[in-house]
Amino acid sequence: MAQEPYLIALNLTERCNLSCKHCYLDAKVLKEGACDELSTGELKTLLEQIANTGPEAMVVLTGGEPLLRKDLEELSTHATKLGLMVVIGTNGLLLSEKKIKRLQNAGVAGIGLSLDSLDPVFHDEFRGREGAWIKTMASIDSCVATEMPFQIHFSVTDETADEIDAMVAFARDVGAMVLNVFFMVCTGRGEKYSNISPTKYEAVLQRVAHAAKTEKKLMVRAKCAPHFKRIAMQMDPEWPITTAHGYDAGGCIAATRYARVTPNGNVTPCPYMENSVGSVRETSFGDIWNNSSTLQALRSPKLEGRCGICEFQKLCGGCRARPLARDGNLMGEDFLCSYQPSGGAVISPITANASSMKWSAEAQIHIARVPGFVRRMVRRRAEDYVRSAGRNEVTKEDLSFLAKRRFGDAGPPKFVQALRSDLIDGSDSA
Repeated sequence: MAQEPYLIALNLTERCNLSCKHCYLDAKVLKEGACDELSTGELKTLLEQIANTGPEAMVVLTGGEPLLRKDLEELSTHATKLGLMVVIGTNGLLLSEKKIKRLQNAGVAGIGLSLDSLDPVFHDEFRGREGAWIKTMASIDSCVATEMPFQIHFSVTDETADEIDAMVAFARDVGAMVLNVFFMVCTGRGEKYSNISPTKYEAVLQRVAHAAKTEKKLMVRAKCAPHFKRIAMQMDPEWPITTAHGYDAGGCIAATRYARVTPNGNVTPCPYMENSVGSVRETSFGDIWNNSSTLQALRSPKLEGRCGICEFQKLCGGCRARPLARDGNLMGEDFLCSYQPSGGAVISPITANASSMKWSAEAQIHIARVPGFVRRMVRRRAEDYVRSAGRNEVTKEDLSFLAKRRFGDAGPPKFVQALRSDLIDGSDSA
């Protein structure tokens, strides 16, 4: 039986009010949508299947542009009642304070906003619409005004790679919870715009790793860049953000803890792997998750090329979408990585032992407030800390101490404390 998923992306629609150059969707479809999108009823059934398969999962409702679906609030309410954590992934053009408050009432826990540059002209040209940057800035202001937790999604190319430090500072200063730094895969219309070089890719990942380690008020994460694990471990072998210590931060979780569902119900390991592994219109999500041969292969990969002989193969494993897109080989080496294996022993992740640690009643209440999809990692981190202190019971004071050590005396920003308590001492989510 596969591990439970903790992150599912639901592409609710292919319609969009932008025409981004890096988008993996076809331009015509972005304008007109598809005629076979899952209905409200089908999506509710799918959400129920997801909750049965991963009861503590986070569901990202995205698109296209999800705010173009009139049933977005209805779907969010249904997912929340099932115990799922709901996040909206949007370009922000249709957001307002009034709309955000309605989403909050529907149970939405956070919003992810796409921002490709701090240069308005470049962002608008990249997004294919004049004035898009201004509207995205306004949506950030609306999130702050309504105390809606938000994260910023920054897609790196050769043209924007030098903005990484400025983007970190911007995300921190405006009060974002997270800065997700995306490294795109050459599929669809994004083929011409995923043009970061291996040298610059490595340099940007170094900067992302530095920020991830040093930022106290902002969580910085690399996306579609599993080599972040190698860089993090080379930077500091004791840094618990690597899966050598049991954490998933920075690596690829496609098929192991994550999957994507397209607007017409096809399941894929990630948005950049376009071949369907099953349709929820024909098979339940749980059956697909547990039994798909492609998903199973990704969980026990037989890597080729440099990836197959690399000592970091179990921590990193390379991006599987890149060789699949270029060569049709799911297990080929990730050509964007410039690292040359040294021939050393393969580094194995540390596996968690069955815990006999006790939790005080107050600590149990506190951990129950942590979003389910990261609760496992938070629990492990707290237990490791208490065990190292020679004790066998986790208290609320232990959790408060770890949060203070992570964020400093001021603690997390007031309006995101409930959500950010899961980030103690650098543990990661999705």
